[in-house]
Amino acid sequence: MIDVRTAEYRRASFALCLGSFLIFCNLYLFQPMLPLMAVTFEASATRVNWLVAAATLALALSLVPWAVWSERVGRRKIMMISLMLMPLVGLLTVFAQSLLMLSVARAMMGVALAGFAAVAVAYMAEEFTPAALMLAVGGYISANSLGGIAGRISGGFLSETYGWQVAVIVMALFSLAVALLVYKLLPPQRYFKPSHGQLRHQIRGVLRHLRNPVLWTAMLIGGVNFALFVNLYTVMGFRLVAEPYLVPVSWASMIFLCYLTGTVTAKLSGVWTLRFSSVSGMVLGAMVSACGLWVAWFESIPAMVIGLLLISSGSFFTHSLAYGWVSQKAQTAKATATALYLVHYYAGGSLGGFYLIYCWQHWGWGGVIVAGTVLYVVLCLLCYCLSRQEHEAPTDLASQ
Repeated sequence: MIDVRTAEYRRASFALCLGSFLIFCNLYLFQPMLPLMAVTFEASATRVNWLVAAATLALALSLVPWAVWSERVGRRKIMMISLMLMPLVGLLTVFAQSLLMLSVARAMMGVALAGFAAVAVAYMAEEFTPAALMLAVGGYISANSLGGIAGRISGGFLSETYGWQVAVIVMALFSLAVALLVYKLLPPQRYFKPSHGQLRHQIRGVLRHLRNPVLWTAMLIGGVNFALFVNLYTVMGFRLVAEPYLVPVSWASMIFLCYLTGTVTAKLSGVWTLRFSSVSGMVLGAMVSACGLWVAWFESIPAMVIGLLLISSGSFFTHSLAYGWVSQKAQTAKATATALYLVHYYAGGSLGGFYLIYCWQHWGWGGVIVAGTVLYVVLCLLCYCLSRQEHEAPTDLASQ
């Protein structure tokens, strides 16, 4: 198997990080544009939120079908199909003439992105040693944050300067180049064993994962964590372009540089698991992120930046640990298990947007503070439940 400190590990982990980077570039290209798109299409913040929510929700709904297919044809093939679809869908998006058609095109992009996201960690779980797996997952999620930064900043600056169509075309061409590089670098699978069972067998595997509380609670943690993280950034973007700040969209998109702290903490999560429990790390991440929300209460741009730095640090730390937890604890159908985690993760991101943006529109930032605090309490309660389940039902893991 692929072990740390080898040339094959460096090549494989770099290829997977490139794919991860590309997914999040495409997924969040439109997030900084939302205030601009609200003006362009004369729509409310809640309606234009569909440009992000449609992609993340379609991604969530497509993960399990991609994962089930990968159990038969292999992880690498699915990842390559997914990467090649991204530039094609991106170019088709340019022809959308209304907010509805653009939202549909973004949903199609979510379906394309889901293939790589659904099986990348399963590929690592099968091809990497346990030590290499946790380090690789941390690096993979760090690449998520870098891709989110690059996609959002490029979307903000290109759309304000040249229009949203140019931003989409540039991203499509970039996606094609990266997809070809990943195809060249990613090693073939050696330990994958195809499953030729009936669809009914695959569905039983999905239900078995969902019935295991040690896995399902971690999936819920991922969903609530992401509902807070990604949508607090969206609301902060609306907050900055509104009075009294009136920051241009291009400069407001620079807040996504705060993701860099998440890049660091995602990588550190692998080191944390070598000495401490994953669940305690999830609690720590939730508390750090909650502190960021409360710091951002103050009406000053420096306070907002500090708050976002803390939110990113804690959220990525929690996400890395929960994601790695599911990939480790699932004893069979690993691709399906990690895909189910991401279903909860991205569904939480989609639904959380409407929740927090609604609070922003009706009660301002104070309403967002209250609504966000409620979700952080729920997050900590889920971590407590996961800790108890791990100790009370160890036999569940063996039954997977």
